[in-house]
Amino acid sequence: MLLLILTITAVALVGYLDANRVRRLFKFKEVSPTPARQVDNDFAEVPDVETVSLSGADAILVVESDQFFTSEGALALRKIVENLEALDHVDSILWMDRIPILNIFGFPQPLFPRAESSDSRFVDAKERALSHPLVGGQLLSRNGRTLLLLINFEWLFVEGDDDVTGRLHDVAAQTLAEFPELDFDFYVTGRVPFYLTILQTQEANAFKFQMIGYSMIGLMSLILFRGPTAVLIVAMAPTLGVFWTLGILRYFDLQLNPFNDVVLPVLLSLVGLTDGVHLMVQIRRLRASGLSGREAARQGISQVGLACALTSLTTAIGFGSLSLAHSQTVQEFGWSCVIGVVLTFIAVVTVIPLACTTFLGRTVHVGHDKGLIDRNLNRIGGLIESVLARSRFISYLAIGSTLAMTLISLSLRPDERRSGALPVHSEAAVGIRHMDEAFGGLEFSAVDVRWSKNVEADSPEVLAVVTQVDELLRSEELIGQPLSIRNFLDTFPGDGKPAERMSMLELMPPPLKRAFYTPERREASVSFRVRDLGIARYGPVFERIEAGLSEIAAEHPEFTLSMTGSAVRRWKQIYQVVMDLVASLGSATVIIFLVLTLVYRSLKIGLISIISNLFPLAVTGTVLVLTGQSLELVSVCAFTVCLGIAVDDTIHFLTRFEEIRAETGDDREAIRSAFTGVGTALIMTTVVLITGFATVLFSDMREQRIFVTMGILTIGSALVGDLIFLPALLSYFSDRNGEAMPLDDPDADRGPESLVEPDTLVAEPAAAE
Repeated sequence: MLLLILTITAVALVGYLDANRVRRLFKFKEVSPTPARQVDNDFAEVPDVETVSLSGADAILVVESDQFFTSEGALALRKIVENLEALDHVDSILWMDRIPILNIFGFPQPLFPRAESSDSRFVDAKERALSHPLVGGQLLSRNGRTLLLLINFEWLFVEGDDDVTGRLHDVAAQTLAEFPELDFDFYVTGRVPFYLTILQTQEANAFKFQMIGYSMIGLMSLILFRGPTAVLIVAMAPTLGVFWTLGILRYFDLQLNPFNDVVLPVLLSLVGLTDGVHLMVQIRRLRASGLSGREAARQGISQVGLACALTSLTTAIGFGSLSLAHSQTVQEFGWSCVIGVVLTFIAVVTVIPLACTTFLGRTVHVGHDKGLIDRNLNRIGGLIESVLARSRFISYLAIGSTLAMTLISLSLRPDERRSGALPVHSEAAVGIRHMDEAFGGLEFSAVDVRWSKNVEADSPEVLAVVTQVDELLRSEELIGQPLSIRNFLDTFPGDGKPAERMSMLELMPPPLKRAFYTPERREASVSFRVRDLGIARYGPVFERIEAGLSEIAAEHPEFTLSMTGSAVRRWKQIYQVVMDLVASLGSATVIIFLVLTLVYRSLKIGLISIISNLFPLAVTGTVLVLTGQSLELVSVCAFTVCLGIAVDDTIHFLTRFEEIRAETGDDREAIRSAFTGVGTALIMTTVVLITGFATVLFSDMREQRIFVTMGILTIGSALVGDLIFLPALLSYFSDRNGEAMPLDDPDADRGPESLVEPDTLVAEPAAAE
């Protein structure tokens, strides 16, 4: 046993030491801001022309002020850009002073005047900037108070995270300090800051909340056990299980999963503590009955070990069902939990019995009868009598309420919000919200317009279709700033006829034209912005747009229209959140039902366990509906994880029930003994689990708060299901007349602990003392 502990510890330690590799920054280069185009030999070769892109920036510096179009403001902005470009790792900056010339003669006509220009020149420049298709509403807000600097990095010279986030802000702020009369506000957001903020927050929260959680668990355990050595031994097992898990996960490169830094350690600690408490309660009672430390540990494992193995199996099944999800993050979290549950179970069944045979176990039973719950459990002994006396009413209440709340939970609708993974007050999140208000969103999507060989590239019909698409998008309030060749051609003089307008395409600067029109590929695009309001808000909008595009395509048979972009993909895939929940919860429920039915050799027990385990999930789902929450990716994880935890206490109760029932043949006596025998451990584990989860409520990451809130609701309601509903269901459906149900086969319905030899079992009165 000791050799096994030392071997796993050594393997985990090697994982920790070998994992200090820097590999995050170069992941940015692997993420393409736009999907790669398919190569088609049917198309002519496309000239290699650099195009203007509003959606491909690595980072965005958002500048807010009403002093841009002033002498000092112009000087300060140019100085800020100059100092930023002086940084080795900054490759280029696109802002309104770098926009290609857009006039029919191509004469230089800068949008942003020099600092020595007159006030009237600045007023004219502001009007021209706002009327420029690529500036007004795109790089400069319509009210002229928000300006965007689109920054791309030279990754070869990036030395650390701060280079691509905080250093940009610092350089801008330090430059502004040279202009004390100006009032500028800066926010750094965009693709790279978004990703880094998530990672940095995870790393900052990981240690803090683990320490808070472990401290609260230790304090609550000390209060409940009233024995410091018992608390120390119980705490050793989950602590070692977490250490093993986090070290071994590094062999699979799973340590950077967003749930693994904070949620997984606390989760495994609580799962390990649950089994550890049950095992320790039994060992303490055996020691108090006069057995030696070695014998108490041996009998404790014999009586509770198999039940703990069963709870670990069902918990792993619940976690493992997450591997059916389509999200890689959810799959990795599921497999990480499975690995963690297995290792934590090994830690519990090896460390606790081993420690109880050492000098630490000499006083492990001291205070076992003075625990807060042990001293008060008899006071609620009347509860089980009330439950048994009203078993019919409570059984129907359990079934009816579970079904009713399950139906309510089915009204949950899926949604996803990009900023949900960010701390609410982080600079990246603030920048996203500001861009939603000022520009109609940070995220870009587009409508792709393609035509057949039968249509000439300069055909007026191309512009006619693009114009119809543009007007369709502008009719939707939630669609922000549509942009296409139509917007640029409208700035040229003429009568507005499509034929004349299309002839002016050659007057457009190639970087602008080819950003929205590629004649060699017979395609054009109309881009638009999407706010971070939750992708479900855009469901009806995108449906109306798709219907409108179908009508336009019907009018122009040679054209194909389709929506593309990350927002559109997320909308089309949002139903997958529901399918993932159905797949994970459904498969976990069925497998757990089959396992319990086979282990207890009773279909009736399996069906009863479904009610007691679905009840807490239904409660949680109903609370989400009543509070106006949606079904998000984190909810899928939380529901499945909570099922794995909720079933643990049910198994311990059923195992004790089947053990006593096999001995006495009296169902009601078995229920009473199970209530008093495992009630202490059930209440203990519930209090400790809720306390541990509650510590993460102070996290500034919304997804983590949602996860633990659902965990608290599920674990709390699971106690009601196990101590009230489960006894009533067992009593009513096992013994309708209140008399002991004869057993046709003495071994037919015996649980895992009944496999233990009778002489190794402690009489129930002693166990219940």
